Order: sequence, then C-alpha cells, then structure tokens
Amino acid sequence: MAVDMDEFWVFGYGSLMWNPGFRFEEKSTARAFGYRRSLCVHSWVHRGTEQRPGLVLGLDYGGSCIGTAFRVPGNEKSDVIGYLRERELVTQVYKERTMPIQLADGRRVPALAYVIDRGHAQYAGALSAAEAAETVAIASGRSGPNREYVLNTLAHLKEMGIRDQWLEDVVARLTTTAAPQVLSDAQRSL
Repeated sequence: MAVDMDEFWVFGYGSLMWNPGFRFEEKSTARAFGYRRSLCVHSWVHRGTEQRPGLVLGLDYGGSCIGTAFRVPGNEKSDVIGYLRERELVTQVYKERTMPIQLADGRRVPALAYVIDRGHAQYAGALSAAEAAETVAIASGRSGPNREYVLNTLAHLKEMGIRDQWLEDVVARLTTTAAPQVLSDAQRSL
C-alpha cells in the first residue's frame, strides 16, 4: 500500500492509547520495532515524589511495542504537536522522535512518538518485575497511588486486546502483596 507522505501519525504506548486528548481521523493498532513499553520513568510528581519516586511508562530501547497509532488531520498537526509537547515534555524525560511503525493493515508509516532519554535523572533503567512492583507498591503522588496507575494501565491494555507479559508480571506481584501503609511525617511523630 502506498503511504501519503503528508499524513501525520502519532504513536501511543501508554495512556495516550485510551486518552489521546486530540482529534484524529483514523486509529489503528500499531507496532514500533526496536522499542518496548517499560515502567522505566521515575515519577516525581503524579505517581510519586522526589523522595519516594513512583514509576510510569516510557518507550525504551529493545524488543517491540504494540500500541495505538492516530492519524491527525493535516491542518491540526501543529496544534497536536504543541499539545503533546506540553503533555509529554514537562520534565524533558522523553525525546520527541519520528519513527517507522507498522499499522494493523500492514502499512508502514512514520509516526511521532516519545522515547525515554536514558541520560535523564528520571530514567529508572531496566528493572526486574519484582523491583518495579516493590517501587510501585509504596509510591503515591499528586494524581494518586502508583499502584492505581499500573493496575489501570494493564486493565486498559487488556481491554484493547494487547498483552504485555512483563507488565502482567509486575501486576501479579502487586496483587499478591498488600500495599504497605505509607505514613506521613506527621503520622510518624504521633
């Protein structure tokens, strides 16, 4: 199939898949090669703090990742890029990249995606499922408990028919471990 080079696609691998926040003309399951979905970003605001960071998703090198691609109307490209930069580049932990992806119908198209910056202070590295679950179990931030974020992410992936074995392993470890009580400084002084 021929690809229209004027088409603008965005690749989502996390919350962007079910909550894009922008208008699109076409939506397709897609695969990015050479990258994998990973809880590799220390969250210092929304799902943790700098003192007790949580973990959120990043697109890290290695493997492949099934996500969702969105074709954006050409006349809305600059607005969508502006919105995505505001949403994804708050702490500059991601790098904006255009990468080839393969759509469910076999077409290969270039797509805008946000890839983890391995040199950034918030990069957590390649964690085992046990290490990730341990971090997620005790972290909480402005947007709520980290555990809630991970459980919600996996639920959405399953709803979309996307399997992520590593994330399923993290969740299995989370659900077999009771969430520890995280005490505030005020509660500890009582």
